[in-house]
Amino acid sequence: MADAIHAIARQARPHTAALLADADDPHAELLTLFWGPQFDREYALALWARLSQRQPVAAAPLLPALLSVGDRFDALARGDKARLRRLIARHRALSE
Repeated sequence: MADAIHAIARQARPHTAALLADADDPHAELLTLFWGPQFDREYALALWARLSQRQPVAAAPLLPALLSVGDRFDALARGDKARLRRLIARHRALSE
């Protein structure tokens, strides 16, 4: 399943800078999206709505990719979901 986790990271990475540009703690925002047993689509849509107000042209193609990341996350086994959360937390610690 490491490939599935890497696929999520590869798919999300190009969009996270724009999506989380105004976040005080981007890693906390990412963890919020991936914290529960399912991808937090409501929170993801709220982040996307903020971006679409600031940059509507940039936001338009991001929505399908964001929802696809959610679908990929939801398809992961529980252990792989936990591993993804640990990777985000580790990246957060390294960037501080």
